[in-house]
Amino acid sequence: MPELPEVEIVRQSLNKKINGKIIKKVIVKNRNLRFKIPLNFTSILKNKRIIKVDRFSKYLIIFLSNDHVCLIHLGMSGTIHLVNKKRKNFITNTSFYHSPTLPKKHNHVEIFFDDLKFIYNDPRRFGYFEIIQNFELLKNKINKFGPEPFSAKFNFDYLHSFLKNKEKNIKNFLLDQRFVSGIGNIYASEILYLSKIKPDKKAKNLTKKELKKILINSKKVLSNAINKGGSSIKDFKNISGLEGEYQKDFKVYQRAGLKCKRFNCEGIIKKKNISNRSTFFCNLCQKH
Repeated sequence: MPELPEVEIVRQSLNKKINGKIIKKVIVKNRNLRFKIPLNFTSILKNKRIIKVDRFSKYLIIFLSNDHVCLIHLGMSGTIHLVNKKRKNFITNTSFYHSPTLPKKHNHVEIFFDDLKFIYNDPRRFGYFEIIQNFELLKNKINKFGPEPFSAKFNFDYLHSFLKNKEKNIKNFLLDQRFVSGIGNIYASEILYLSKIKPDKKAKNLTKKELKKILINSKKVLSNAINKGGSSIKDFKNISGLEGEYQKDFKVYQRAGLKCKRFNCEGIIKKKNISNRSTFFCNLCQKH
């Protein structure tokens, strides 16, 4: 599933290509995604201008000229393709994972502009579209989630008060969107490695020093991932034909059995299932 950095790269691609454009036509080929696409979806979008493409956590947020907001979640396998109607573009995929070119099957939603066509493809159909009537309702929805790692609200006092006396392990908290928004399985492992914290350590046992490391490294890992175009762990290229580069910087993720990359550490990267999620860590420098 795309995490915050990957969705941010998609946002950047979309904002560059469709911001300011007017939606000429909408075709919904299959309403049966994770949640059914609303019956009035087409009428709400048609003839509206794209004001801005934004993002919160793993959600794409498209602001429309009628004050409505279209929220998109890519789920497990959702990808967004942009097809230029005037010239053939060989790379269509703005998203991560799967083919860089437009697949023939599972194209569920098509949104037409003068010169472009936006196509939502999703073989597993865990993604969804949601129409929100105004900005206030959008804020109410966002407020149900924890802050993003880049938010000023994600600070030491917040971590200390939220995690104290909690029995659950820190890896699970990093994946809990009610605690912090946008971190998924890949980056949780990388953050804990940089922080030298064992993934199954109980939250209540974290020291103040460790909490500060989590704060710093959450921002550091996600910023680096965004700067390097996200992580391409399958066949991904973005709309410019460029692969994400951050997977080359993985310290632990998918490195089970390999030597730890930390200077002067002789540890080996181990793999362990925590709450049915593959978790990677060094057996020496993440002892505690």
